[in-house]
Parts: sequence; C-alpha cells; structure tokens
Amino acid sequence: MTVASVVGSIVSGIAAYIGWNILKQLYFPDSHKPPVVFHWLPFIGSTVYYGIDPYKFFFECREKYGDCFTFYLLGSPTTVFLGSKGNEFILNGKIKDLNAEEVYGPLTKPVFGKGVIYDCPNAKLMDQKRLLGPGLSGTALKSYVPLFVKEVEDFIKTSSVFKSDGGICDISSVMAEITTYTAAGSLQGKEIRDMLDSDISVLYRHLDDGFAPINFVLPWIPIPRNIRRDRAQKAMAKLYMDIIQKRRKRENPPDEGDMLDLLMNSTYRDGNMIPDKEIANLMIALLMGGQHNTSSAGSWIFLHLAHDPALIEKLYQEQLRVLGPSLPPLTYEHLEALTLHNQMIKETLRLHSPIHSVLRKVKSPMPVPGTSWVIPPSHTLLSAPSFLGRTPENFPNPEKWDPHRWDDPKAGLAAMGDGKDDEGTIDYGFGAVSLKSIKSPYLPFGGGRHRCVAEKYAYTQLGAILATMVRLLKWEQVDMTKPVPPTDYSSMFSRPMHPAEIRWKHRNN
Repeated sequence: MTVASVVGSIVSGIAAYIGWNILKQLYFPDSHKPPVVFHWLPFIGSTVYYGIDPYKFFFECREKYGDCFTFYLLGSPTTVFLGSKGNEFILNGKIKDLNAEEVYGPLTKPVFGKGVIYDCPNAKLMDQKRLLGPGLSGTALKSYVPLFVKEVEDFIKTSSVFKSDGGICDISSVMAEITTYTAAGSLQGKEIRDMLDSDISVLYRHLDDGFAPINFVLPWIPIPRNIRRDRAQKAMAKLYMDIIQKRRKRENPPDEGDMLDLLMNSTYRDGNMIPDKEIANLMIALLMGGQHNTSSAGSWIFLHLAHDPALIEKLYQEQLRVLGPSLPPLTYEHLEALTLHNQMIKETLRLHSPIHSVLRKVKSPMPVPGTSWVIPPSHTLLSAPSFLGRTPENFPNPEKWDPHRWDDPKAGLAAMGDGKDDEGTIDYGFGAVSLKSIKSPYLPFGGGRHRCVAEKYAYTQLGAILATMVRLLKWEQVDMTKPVPPTDYSSMFSRPMHPAEIRWKHRNN
C-alpha cells in the first residue's frame, strides 16, 4: 500500500464521518433529547461560534431551537437551558444529578491547591463557604471600607501611572492592581499585603496565568505557563504556611481581625480544626477567586463613565449633596446612601457579568420539565444566569448602558426580586438562600448552592473604589467618537477588549 493510498483512505474516512454527522443531524434527530445546533465538524461542533460571542450564540440559537438546545463544545455534548426555568433547573439542581467539581476541579485545583473549593466533596465546600461568612459579613464590611479607600488613595499617590497632572492609562491594568490591593488589604492580613509589592506579585501573575481555557481539558500539560503555575502554587502555599506557623507560636496572640486569623480559629462542622495546609489554600482561593470579577466590572464602570463625563460630575455632586461639602471619610453607611453610585454598579453588572456560562456535569438522566426530552449523563449542562439581563422583556433596550433604568425602586425590586420569600428558603450549608431568588432576571453572582458568598463584599469594594476615584480624578474617552470597547470572550473571564484606555486628570477640589 502506497503513501498516497493511505492518505486517500484517511481523507475518505474523515469525509465519510463528516457526511454521516451532517446526515444524522438532518434526517435522524433524537426526539428524546433537546435539538442539536447544526454543525459541520463533529469534534469542533459550535466551539468557535460560541467562543467568539456567547450571548450572540445564545440569542440566535434560542430563536431557532427555543430555550433548551445542545451544542458540541470540543467534542462534549453541552445542553444549554436558558431563562428562569433553565436557571432553576441547573443552579438549583440536586447533587445526585449535577456535579460542578468534575467540570471546574481540573482548572482550579492546580491554582488553589488540594482539599479546597472544587477539590473536595460538595458538603465540605459548603462548609468552607460557611467558614468564610463572618469575614464577609456586614460588620466586617464596615471595617473594610476605610481600608479600601486607603488602598485607592495610596495607589493614586504612588503609582507611576498617575504621577503627572494628567494622561492616558489602560484602565483594565489599573483596576487589576487596585482590586488586588484592596482585596489583600482587607482580607489577607498585613503580612500578605506588604508582600504584594514585591514577592507575591510575580507569584500571583503566574497563578493567574493558570486560569487558561486549555486547562479545562489539559491542566497537566507541561507548557511554560503551567510549570510556572505549579511552582507559584507551592511557593504561595509555603508563604501562608510560614505566616500561620509564626502566628501559632505566639504565646498571647492578638486578634488580627483578618480572614487568616478567622480560619485559624475555626472548625469544620464535624468539630475538626482546619488543617493549616487547607487554610493556606483557602487563602489563595480567596485572593484569586474574586479578583477577576471585580476588576472586570470596575473597568467597565470607568469605560462607560468615560463615554459620558457628565455622569462623573453627577456622581461627584451626589457625594457633595448626600455627604456634605466637606466630603468626610467614606463609611459603609455613606456607600449605601449613594444611590446613583450603586446604580452604576448594578447596571454594569447587568450588562457585563464577568462569567457568562455556568457548567455542570450531568450524573443521572434528567427529564426536562414540560417536554419529552431527557438529558443523559454523557452531557454537560450550561446555565447562563446573566442572559436574562440582556433580554428586552426584562430590561427595555437591554444593550444600552443606562444607570437611570434603576431610578424607580419598584423597577429595581422587580428585577432583583421583591424580597418576599413566599417560596421559602434553603440552607445548602452556608446560610439560608431564597428559593425565589433564582427566578430573578438579575443574577450577576449566580444562584443556588454555588452562589457567590462575596456578593456584598464585591458591591462594597466596587462602591468604595468608584466613590474614591470620583473624588480624586476626572476622566473621559481618549477618542470621544469611538464606542465603548467590545467584550473580549477569549479568556476565562469576560473583560474589555484592549486597548481599554481613558484620558484622566487630577480633580482639584
């Protein structure tokens, strides 16, 4: 057999496989499963179509197939279920039916470490979320606000980006630094915060590089970024372990008032102390886990405001009106009273939720309510909690960034839930959660057992950053004729496409 004949046989086989894939979709659909999005290549499926713009993909598929459909994502049959029914079906799914650990574990374990988050049974994860709760409570948030403000003020004073009277900066890079410093300054303790300017900054970047899409599938592949990730994880864990051991050796240890101190003095529900190694890994997860979300949201806030500088002045005037002409140091209560500031954050999270897709591995056959379809264990389920925030039936003219759509308190209640728990609550292990909340069209922090426990923390952090920046700076688009940058969906977390630049100058009070 010649080389040409071998190649010809391979090509013929591939062509036949592609042909059968097309015929199967057109003439032999499975009536017991959701419709499949048409695709030419069996393994690739709709991966590229989905990856370029997930929301465009969702809307176009919903128009053709309805709220529930299946597409192939790198060979994996992935069933999307949109809308409030889909969110409830997936996000409130039972552990016996749906599994998050199998989906996210390969990605997060090498970054966070063993025994935490998605590298442990779900019950243990829920308990870990409970343990973090006191450090994210209202009482804790009140103590964090001055720390947030100080970090922003110090950054503006000392960063080379803002050393002149004005200029152009990449707001995505600025927000990445500010959100990292504010998170570390409030949650991580003085030792870690002091190291961020030197030792930890490089390790942090190397860990962050581990959140690459390829690591969903090939987390073990020895490419340079993964080698750096693994070394950084060991080094970061050792840094935390050294701090923990140093604190434990003190005879009369003071109450540090930070998350590390909280975890060192906490126990799991079974009464066992948290192993120091798991404390170290939880602290890494805490540092890494939410930074992308707040950094991305903050970048979008500043980019939209740059497109409408008059709104920045309205924010400044709101502070003068509500807090007084002397502009006293910001407090938690002040942030709650700044209505327009809060509407900026809500509207940005509605339109720019950092995570567009939530995945769960199907573990047992799941009938789709109101249909004859059954989703088999070979599938992965995909929920898009923020999809409803972009639908005109819930938010008129949804593609427009309009903070004033929240002016009417009734409209806000309708979007975020009316606050009545007339369907009851459920405690997954970290506190009561309203069963009705999952039906809201506004879910920037997800829902169900995996709902983000740091939601209030994120609002407070973003509020403090925004209010402080408004006091210190004015800014606008570099080119006012250009629109706000589009979204870059190529990474794990949705973010503004580069360049994401603004023109700034110091505010002279």
